[in-house]
Amino acid sequence: MHPLDSTFRTFLLRLDPRLYAVLEKCAQDELRSVNAQIEYLLKEAARRAGRWKKEEGRVKSYV
Repeated sequence: MHPLDSTFRTFLLRLDPRLYAVLEKCAQDELRSVNAQIEYLLKEAARRAGRWKKEEGRVKSYV
């Protein structure tokens, strides 16, 4: 799927530079972009909290 597909939501995210450096290193280790790493970590956190289920798929855009 194309990154600019309308099913994705774009927003500004401010991060502590040290946190960004950690995310960047983790992303490199797992062959992901920093953006993909952040999305992966957020989905994992949502799954662990029981708020993201595999069968749900994508949430529709609010725009």
